[in-house]
Amino acid sequence: MPAFRPLLDAAAASPLARGLLAFGSAEAATRVVRIGTLLVVARRLTPEAFGTAALVLSLFELVRVLANAGIGQRLIMASDEELPALCRTAYRLFWMVCLGVAAIQLVVAAVVSTVFGLPEAGAMLAALALVYCAMPPGLVQIFLAMREMRMERVAKIAATQNIADSLLTLALVLIWPTAWAIVLPKLLAAPVWTLLARRAFRWTADRTVAPAPLREFALFGPAILATELLTAARLHADKLLVGALFGTEVLGLYYFAFNAGLGITQSFVAACSLVVFPHLARKDGGSRRAEFRRSFALGLAMLVPVVAAQALLSPIYVPLLFGERWIPAVPYVALLSLAALPLYASALVGAAMRVDGRPQRETVLNAAGSAAALAGLAAGAPFGLAAACLGYGLGLAAIALPAAFARLSATPTRLIPIKGA
Repeated sequence: MPAFRPLLDAAAASPLARGLLAFGSAEAATRVVRIGTLLVVARRLTPEAFGTAALVLSLFELVRVLANAGIGQRLIMASDEELPALCRTAYRLFWMVCLGVAAIQLVVAAVVSTVFGLPEAGAMLAALALVYCAMPPGLVQIFLAMREMRMERVAKIAATQNIADSLLTLALVLIWPTAWAIVLPKLLAAPVWTLLARRAFRWTADRTVAPAPLREFALFGPAILATELLTAARLHADKLLVGALFGTEVLGLYYFAFNAGLGITQSFVAACSLVVFPHLARKDGGSRRAEFRRSFALGLAMLVPVVAAQALLSPIYVPLLFGERWIPAVPYVALLSLAALPLYASALVGAAMRVDGRPQRETVLNAAGSAAALAGLAAGAPFGLAAACLGYGLGLAAIALPAAFARLSATPTRLIPIKGA
């Protein structure tokens, strides 16, 4: 990518580059373990079992997004003077939000079990509600670590949790080849994240400082929650839609293709957004545009070769690695892997909008992208699953790529001030 070479050279020694490389390396290690696990899981479980696990995990992710209320983003943007008071309030808010979300998930589990007649899926969702009890003790610490740009540590925590999840899945599927073998490790690995997060940044509440008022979180909270809900709808409601349109067996095929295709790169996309947000927050309005372009180019240079390899080599590695039973999923793996590019563009533009103090614009962008992606999937469904996968990616690209182009070519604008930032 010769056009990006000057930008990449300028960014090579930056904290951003180190953060992206840390997340990229962690993701590579995680994926090696996950692919090895998937090799075993794909041969041990039927598409129906995959479909049941896909339904449960999609509902879990849709509910869990309610915990992303912009609390941590406000801590990242805080000044040193206001940080102790904000941390005290944030800790309380994290507990309130997580327990509230756990209660909502229990209600969803009851509905799935009684109304839809899926007691096993309902029991899995109820068990996963315990994950929310492991989150609040480490959330303040993890966001403070991100605020200090300790991205190598944050990446290591995420990788360790994901590897623990995969290894537990491997162990369970060998002795208990059911959908529970995919779902239960999400709960068992949660305490691993909590312990590591608390070690990543030593923090205790300063009780000599009064907690900050709740209104300090008002700018980011509603807009970011709406954005996260829309993002979750785009990334997880597609599976519910495929299940409704094609049935559980085809859903299992789609879920496998999603994990073997887009699932491999979407974690890196999310990591790019996590790294870029605190990095841009340290820049003023005059230099932020140039820094965004460098960040965009650096991440894209890392992502494009992976996406190209996935799409072009899927006819070879899918049957070789996962078995001949998954050959029908090859075109879906290739098509879904391409959706990582507009997903990346949307994630970085959204991070820049948050730093600008305009999270509402990110909400609008994600609303349009989510609607277009799901509409594209639904529009392609009458012509088959391949057309549905293509429609998903094209719908997302129709919104994300023009927004990225506009952001890359725009002149700096006056930012909305954030108190104390």
